Amino acid sequence: MAHHFKKNIPNTVVLYGHHAVFAALKNKNRHVFNLFCTPENEKILKASFPNTPFDVVSKKEIEKLVGTSAVHQGYALVTNPLPNVSLEKICAQTKNKARCHILILDQITDVQNIGAIIRSAAAFGAEALVVQDKNTPLENGAMAKASAGTIELVNIVRATNLNRAIDFLKQNGFWIIGLDAHAKQKLDEIDRQTKLAFVLGSEGDGMRRLTQESCDLTVRLETNENVESLNVSNTAAIVLYELGK
Repeated sequence: MAHHFKKNIPNTVVLYGHHAVFAALKNKNRHVFNLFCTPENEKILKASFPNTPFDVVSKKEIEKLVGTSAVHQGYALVTNPLPNVSLEKICAQTKNKARCHILILDQITDVQNIGAIIRSAAAFGAEALVVQDKNTPLENGAMAKASAGTIELVNIVRATNLNRAIDFLKQNGFWIIGLDAHAKQKLDEIDRQTKLAFVLGSEGDGMRRLTQESCDLTVRLETNENVESLNVSNTAAIVLYELGK
């Protein structure tokens, strides 16, 4: 069945897994270059997307595309990456909102963490996720799978310069709050009835010095003193949940 694969399509991503593939197929911003499923999934795919052509292939053929370690559940989709959203667009959308929130990721590189953060951003209604373009992995199948398909729902801004992006957000009415385990102030002490952009630093090093200096204030989560810190995706989920209260 390998003759079905379209080779050398520039600028594509391969998504896999039931949630990620089905969510992408519902997104009008996605183009379907190739869609594959294993025989046991043929009926459900045909019933769910009757007008979308696909090829039925073996599990091994899908593994050639996505790798043997990927949990593909018998689905693979070759599609275009989602378009980058501009910060200007986000600020225009939030201009008349008295209260909203954005997450800024300062050099978080683990695709599983980014995918999980995207899922929380979708679940708790974050306006956008701002990441540094150079040091953040591009959208890929593992990230979409970790997001359980919610990557289709979240505005992702890839900023060339994170500090310039932070300045732009400040000019547009956002308070910049850094998450820091050593901060004096606690998360639940801040005013939530306003525009907030929360900065989460990398797993190992936290926020970079320049990023931290551009924050209006830093806060910490109150955790058991015997636990040094939470995984960054867990932290993001707690922050977003708290902001939604």
